[in-house]
Amino acid sequence: MLKKSIFCLLAVLMMFPQVVETIYSPALPHIAYGFHISAEKASQTISLYFIAFALGIVFWGQMCDILGRRNSILGGLLIYAIGSIAAIFCSTFDDLIIARILSAFGAAVGSIGTQTMIRDIFKAKELVKIFSVIGILLALSPVLGMVLGAFITTGWGYQGVFLGLALFSIILMCWCVVDLPETLIKKSKKVPICHTFIILLKDGDIWKTAFLVALFNMNLFAYYQLSPFYFQRLEASLWLFGLSGLCLTFGSVLGALLNKSLLNKDINPHILVSIAALIAILGSVLICISLAIKSWLFIFPALLIMVAYGLAIPNLLATALKHYPECLGTAGALLGLMYYLLLGGGLILAGWVQNLSAVLLICSVAALCINLFRHREV
Repeated sequence: MLKKSIFCLLAVLMMFPQVVETIYSPALPHIAYGFHISAEKASQTISLYFIAFALGIVFWGQMCDILGRRNSILGGLLIYAIGSIAAIFCSTFDDLIIARILSAFGAAVGSIGTQTMIRDIFKAKELVKIFSVIGILLALSPVLGMVLGAFITTGWGYQGVFLGLALFSIILMCWCVVDLPETLIKKSKKVPICHTFIILLKDGDIWKTAFLVALFNMNLFAYYQLSPFYFQRLEASLWLFGLSGLCLTFGSVLGALLNKSLLNKDINPHILVSIAALIAILGSVLICISLAIKSWLFIFPALLIMVAYGLAIPNLLATALKHYPECLGTAGALLGLMYYLLLGGGLILAGWVQNLSAVLLICSVAALCINLFRHREV
């Protein structure tokens, strides 16, 4: 039986990448002002973050199979802390980009390392249910990140945000030193990453899964990337952006609980993903209407985007690598590379477009189409 303290640690590690990125989101307008850059350019820090994150996924996935899960997670957290400390002292925007890239590379271990450990411990239907529980816990990430980010940014500016991120990673690293076990029973020889990558590239279902994970994440992070500037244009308080995290969290919890309930009724995960896409389409249309009348009330239909996210992501992640048990770390890393590169590229486009409702609607419709096609082949 998994100790409660270890499960809590795994949950926090799984939440880590999302929490640290949403803490950063409220600081974007301050960064744009402090470095005298446009909103579009400030938004690109998130886009480049995810591209570096994708490369980190590959590196740490390999390290999980070579050095072990525990050592890899400790190394990633250390690199994240170094990047965050460096960001505090950046005097130019280019220096900040470099520090953020370093942070992203380290933060990636929170995703791939933790998912690999969970897949080591749990199997089959139990794994789907665990990812569903993790999904409920992940629902706390947006409100924690956005409220803390708004509070820190209001009081201490973007430098305070980076200091808080550094402290968070150091505290988490100390917790891992004390409680985190090694779940890799026998250390693997170096996995032939090119061979594994070729196999994944030929797997059509892996591609569809990568696109779906990227699209649902795109909906989530496009909100974090673009909405602070909508609040600024509407002359709404930054606190309203932070408190909108409460609404998003309620939606994510609702989606995760709905997912857990429907899984207990043995409803096919593919059907659940299609339902999630339909919910996201409805939310996107309502957001479009709210923004058209220049109302901050768009935060309420954003709840539906989070319901869709909480419903879809656990099912996609839990079933993605069922055919690759012999190389979970490497296969998980390469899958992560695929969907985070797609996400990073999508967020670059979103940063240029600066149109939240259009981004959400396109991604949601695309997710429905891809999943319907995927379902026909299963």
